Amino acid sequence: MVKTEDFSSMADSWRDVFERGRLIPPPGQMVRRAVDSHLTQSRGVQLTLSRLTAAHRPKETSEAEPDATYQLRVTFFDRNHQYFFGRTWKSSPQKMKNNKMTLNEILYFHTSLRLPSNVLVLELVALSTRSDGSEQALGQGFTVLDLFPNKTEPQGDRRLNLLHGSPRVLLHPLLKDIVDYSDHLKAINETHLECVLKAHPALASMMHLLPENVLVSSSENIPGLSPSPRGDALLKPMLLKMLPFTLSRLTISLQPSLEAFESQVLQLINADCQNTQQSSQESSLKTVVIQERRLHVGVHNGWCFIDTPQIMVLEPLCSGVKGRVDSVSKHNSQTKDSSAGSLAPQTLGLRSNLEIRLINHQAIAVVFQLEYVFSAPIVRETMLSATSTSRAAFLQCLCWAMLCPFHEQPNWKGEEIQLVLQGGSKPNPLGLMVYSSATTESTAPLSTSGTVQDMIKFRLSPSSEKMTSSPKTSVRTKLDDGARQGRSSSSPTLSQNDIHEVFSPESPWGPKLSLSQLTATSHYPTMSNSSSGLPWQQSSLHQPSLTAPVQWPSHAAPSLRVHRHAQNTHTEVGSVVSSVPHLEMDIQPERDKTHLLKHEEDQLQELPFIPVHAPVITVGVTTPSLSTVSSRSSLAHLYSAGFPNIADSRGQVAEVLDATEPVPFDPHREEMDPLRENLLVFQFLAFTRMPVVGNGPEWPANIYFTFQFYRFPPVTSQQLRLLNSDKVQQKASESLPCVLTSINNDGSVNSDSPGLQVQFRVDDSFLKPGEKHWFLRYLALHTMHVDIWDSESLLLIGSTAIELKYMLRHGKMAVQALHELEVLTTDYVGEETLQTGDASYNPSTIVRGRLHVRTGNIGGSQANLSRRTTDRLQSHSHIIIPHEVTGGFAGGSLSTRNILQLNVKNTAQAQRLQVQEEHGPAYRGGINNSTSFSWEKSKLESGHRKLQCMAAVHQKEGKKDAYKMTHDGTKDIPLTIQRSSSIFFDDISKAEGISNMLCHAITTPHQLFASLGSAEYMEFVLKNPFNSPQTVTIHINDPELSVITNTKEWQYFKELTKTPSLLEEDMFHLEEGALGPKVYLRPKESVHIPLKYQSFLCDHNMSSTQQGPSFLPPSKSSNVAKKIVSNMVAAKTIKVSFKAENGDPIAVCQVIVEPSPHIVDQTFRLYHPELTFLKKAIRLPPWHALTAVGDMNAEANISVRCSDPNIICQTRMLAPGEAQDVHLKVPGSPSPNIKMFFVMIFTDKWMAAPSQIWQIYVHFMERVDVSCITGQRSCQSLVLRGRLAPRKVKCFSSHPQEIEVKPGGVFMLPPAGVQELQLKVQPWRAGSRFLYVNAVDVEQTQLVTAWLLCLNVHRPVLSKAFEVCVPVSSGRGSSKKITYVNPYTSSRTFLLHSDHPDLLQFKEDKFQLDGGESYTIGLRVASSQSAGSVEILVYVNNLEEKTEETFCVKVNYF
Repeated sequence: MVKTEDFSSMADSWRDVFERGRLIPPPGQMVRRAVDSHLTQSRGVQLTLSRLTAAHRPKETSEAEPDATYQLRVTFFDRNHQYFFGRTWKSSPQKMKNNKMTLNEILYFHTSLRLPSNVLVLELVALSTRSDGSEQALGQGFTVLDLFPNKTEPQGDRRLNLLHGSPRVLLHPLLKDIVDYSDHLKAINETHLECVLKAHPALASMMHLLPENVLVSSSENIPGLSPSPRGDALLKPMLLKMLPFTLSRLTISLQPSLEAFESQVLQLINADCQNTQQSSQESSLKTVVIQERRLHVGVHNGWCFIDTPQIMVLEPLCSGVKGRVDSVSKHNSQTKDSSAGSLAPQTLGLRSNLEIRLINHQAIAVVFQLEYVFSAPIVRETMLSATSTSRAAFLQCLCWAMLCPFHEQPNWKGEEIQLVLQGGSKPNPLGLMVYSSATTESTAPLSTSGTVQDMIKFRLSPSSEKMTSSPKTSVRTKLDDGARQGRSSSSPTLSQNDIHEVFSPESPWGPKLSLSQLTATSHYPTMSNSSSGLPWQQSSLHQPSLTAPVQWPSHAAPSLRVHRHAQNTHTEVGSVVSSVPHLEMDIQPERDKTHLLKHEEDQLQELPFIPVHAPVITVGVTTPSLSTVSSRSSLAHLYSAGFPNIADSRGQVAEVLDATEPVPFDPHREEMDPLRENLLVFQFLAFTRMPVVGNGPEWPANIYFTFQFYRFPPVTSQQLRLLNSDKVQQKASESLPCVLTSINNDGSVNSDSPGLQVQFRVDDSFLKPGEKHWFLRYLALHTMHVDIWDSESLLLIGSTAIELKYMLRHGKMAVQALHELEVLTTDYVGEETLQTGDASYNPSTIVRGRLHVRTGNIGGSQANLSRRTTDRLQSHSHIIIPHEVTGGFAGGSLSTRNILQLNVKNTAQAQRLQVQEEHGPAYRGGINNSTSFSWEKSKLESGHRKLQCMAAVHQKEGKKDAYKMTHDGTKDIPLTIQRSSSIFFDDISKAEGISNMLCHAITTPHQLFASLGSAEYMEFVLKNPFNSPQTVTIHINDPELSVITNTKEWQYFKELTKTPSLLEEDMFHLEEGALGPKVYLRPKESVHIPLKYQSFLCDHNMSSTQQGPSFLPPSKSSNVAKKIVSNMVAAKTIKVSFKAENGDPIAVCQVIVEPSPHIVDQTFRLYHPELTFLKKAIRLPPWHALTAVGDMNAEANISVRCSDPNIICQTRMLAPGEAQDVHLKVPGSPSPNIKMFFVMIFTDKWMAAPSQIWQIYVHFMERVDVSCITGQRSCQSLVLRGRLAPRKVKCFSSHPQEIEVKPGGVFMLPPAGVQELQLKVQPWRAGSRFLYVNAVDVEQTQLVTAWLLCLNVHRPVLSKAFEVCVPVSSGRGSSKKITYVNPYTSSRTFLLHSDHPDLLQFKEDKFQLDGGESYTIGLRVASSQSAGSVEILVYVNNLEEKTEETFCVKVNYF
């Protein structure tokens, strides 16, 4: 048992902090004004006190005390109400040097009272010592610092003049509501204070550790903050780790007994009620009764509670009796209970455990407050409204206690802790009035004999990871109708909704139980100015009126500390009780064990990668379909191009499906389709251009596509030209599609066959057994990703996705569908200054065009239908049953062919094989898989191998001269040596052959088709062949195949695969250092061993993907189906050995892994500087969109895996309902390398199959930072280095109208040569952006080097501003003029530009002026179809494109 003494022996560190942290709350009128102004959020402020200059000090101080020290004191002051509040901060005393005092002090505070009346008063004090040794402080002047002038944020340097007198002069009535005191008070000449005031948002993370309106210095001790090596812990606050603890077995014993203690309290309160009321027969029948007993538990750091205290309902307990006893009767307290024979309650207890979080700091204390809820009558003489059943509830703090668990070496773990309950007028961290009694006022230690004190007992222990929530506590729910209606009209209260919104988030832990029977709390009476007071009017939660006398209960002593600002300043009087949060059950979340690890491990665990930029948003799942519908004129133009039709085997046009309508999927109907052959056709018909900022109207001119269908090789199409129709008249508001036409190798256009057709043949000769089911599922669920590239610059135009479900035939001969898909790309634009890792970019989706694609599926029949029967009758059983061996070896050769037949028929016993002498060397050569070799060749090889072995043995034994080795065989070797060596090798060969034969006899092969990330489940039936029990060890030679040892995981896979076998708990025994799990088998017993194969790794070879268009003729564009190794798991054979206790195998399972393609749901292309880590976040879709089954726990079970082990991939659940991101950290590569990998997202706990698979390409480029101004040209130099061979290179930019590259044409890049490139950047939009420049080999169509331009574009300085009003739908626009004067004395030529050339055009884009000459700029503003306003910038540049002037023209469309 751990015994603690009273408050006088508590931790000095906590007590020192507590004494320094006592403060005066601000006036309630000021707080209400801030709330009315919607200033409820506290903001951090930093005040730097630099230097104080005092050239003229008062003579009495400067002459009488030449050695006096000086101190600066700072206090909050409300000048509207003339009220000092907060805590006075004092600087360290120091002497004046040359009438100057260097402070260099940094003060911090946070406040929500951001009102102009909230100021700081700074006073200069001279400190001297009196003759008696006491310290004398004499004021030397003061000044006032405005914190929030006009409710603005604090900022800027201040120089404050000191005023004569003392700050007490501010309390004079004439200075009330005075803004500028300098007009009424005299300033001290040449005496001023220099300071800097600015906002400090970094304090937001530690505001729970420090009260509002408290000035602290950088060296102040604030428990909960990690000390900074620089000495200023508040500059960038770092919080200490909070550890979870559990309070259990909590009981409170009150002296002399619970019944006597409560009776005494009720007698005193009833006596006060009768003293304050006029005696009447009605009032004498009404008494105050106890309605509820509650315990507040909070964690205090000396300054404040670091979190809202938890509120628990206590229950009276009887000694030796479990359960609770009903509360004291609500009749007269002296009336005996009717059941006099029952046991009386002796203690107050808490049925459930309590979860708290502590900080390992010596100044952290756990504070307990015992609070009673009383119900009192309301009489008609008071100003309160009364009803037929008029009663009201009020609260009173009776006693409190505290514990500093980390003050000394903790010895309380697992032991019972006893604390003495305190009361009376002692300062307490609650800031409340506490009831005093003989026991609570006693200060004697616990060990003093003859003294019995009120005690609280409990146990404190660290919380485990799986701490169960406490059960519900009993709740009394009967409501008092009269008190519900009896509410004073002047009593402001909070509604239930307001209570929930304001206070629920502040109480995240602990079973905060129901406040039963407090029916009058929402109608709590306000303070009355009449002389007749009620006991609840002096409750501990209310501040007494300053104008009326207050009558306290006889034994209720007011606390020396004023009530906490957090309790009575942000809510109206009377609303505090009703706003106490309560819940009916424990909402304690499950804690993680990582909170209990060491500090170093916690830091490593709590450092996940959090990117500073906005995450990439996934498309295709959360966004609507990319398909759109063109106008009839566009469709007519499209079909007039003469594209080839998709027809079935009989020559009839395939049935057309509507791509905008949903398509049902019937797997059984698709699998039973008699047309076993599927010819899948993709026809890329046309591309519709969209206006793109920075590119011309004819961009792009040539394109090509990259995509991958199923497990066919990745397709890189040939170069396609976009042809415009000259015959069709195009409207200005609509862009007609450009027909795609292939380009021959000589550069000519193949106009005879418009479009590009790619087809894939899938039949039974291509599909493996059982694969057709997966292929049909692929078509039904998959969206094929297509990238569209500019074939000249090799820049990505955009991406789109084609839904493959419209290629399901549904039993028809052939189907087709026309898709019009939006080509999208992601642009990143930021407003901040571009710095590495600090910039914040907002991603936006841009439509680059529309792609017209026609898909089709043509069915066909096959002559050989045996594959169909195999496909239909294939067993999908997950149970592997070995074939029983019923006989022995039949004799003959020990070849693999005969060994594999052991499982078929073995009925004969093995006989010794009689080998002739001339054929002996053939058998001495060992076991071979093939028997088709010549005897002579075998004889020579066998003899030669034997001689080499004999020579090595004799050489080791030192018998080199015993005989001479030759290369021609056995001529020089004695016959005895030949015969002995033959017998030796015969024995070895026979043993190896028999061992291999037995191993093959017990081996059971099993073939499975595995795809990336998907778990393949199987059960192997293991039988003990012996008549004795065996402990079998399972050994697997590949880590991707494992034994399922978790019972819940085993049950999950059995239910998932519908495997009808028995489930056995705790079947496996795991030993550290063993080869694998062990299982115990009885004689002849058979058990099912659950196995799981799952691979997260695959080949990331990018060699098959070209960096430019291919030049295959159209006849070869129909790709041939073949198996590819890239992007798939590796094919392998895994051996599972089941070994007995002696190490011999009793069964072997040979798992043959055949790779299968996986579905790619999303494809991302990211661009990043070379040789640097890519840190990216990709936003996950909503969890219900990730899983096909409505799993309610899917949101909490989201996990990710990456196919590349060198890439860090993780995700974390932040809060329920919040968006979740996948964080990537990819190592860099040189430019222009491309790294490809897959990310798998799982929504089930055991990761059976990925819900989504993302394919991510990372393009690494050389980074170039450019800082420029809109409308003005900036130059940047780049260096292009040659490789081994000469190349013809041309440079392209992603925005030709904003970036110009010199040389602009084709140039020769010599081997190992250097070519300097000039970039002329002239952007038209402000902000941070990414642009791209590619250097392309025009002969090989390959990317040589790529640059990533990181632009930080600023807005120019405006010279003039104009406003133009244009009517909407006028059709004519508006013409205006601007006069410009040449400011130079010489003749100059000027150029005109606009950042909105579509809205504003010039009469002349170029003009020349002599010195001082004026020119009228003609403007033409285009009309608009909708009302609004737009600001257009007009740039006047010189011939070097340097901006001379910038005008802003605001166009208002009305």
